[in-house]
Amino acid sequence: MAGYITGEHMEFQAMASASQSRAVATHRRRLAEQGLSRFEVRGLDADKGLLRELARRLSAGDDAAAALRVEVGRHVAGGAGEPPATGGILAALRRSPLVGADLDFTREMVEGRDAKL
Repeated sequence: MAGYITGEHMEFQAMASASQSRAVATHRRRLAEQGLSRFEVRGLDADKGLLRELARRLSAGDDAAAALRVEVGRHVAGGAGEPPATGGILAALRRSPLVGADLDFTREMVEGRDAKL
């Protein structure tokens, strides 16, 4: 079906009326005024209710929401708002059994070979 991807066939697209577009814009403006935003996530169908309830509780903005945010952050993000620990790679390299092995990593420079294509 030529033109379908480029959007030339308008019969496949549902167009919102002017009043519907205005209502959606008003609703989103009111959400923004409350400090809320709308976004989509992908997940399992079975988790839909759980994620909606979590979002509803977090959007309350009270002490319970703050405690929930910290707890979820601790389990999911590895720390709620804390900066990531630095020096982890350096500490792992210092624990390596090759520390002090006096390895020579220099490479001999050789001329390239002729490739007959």
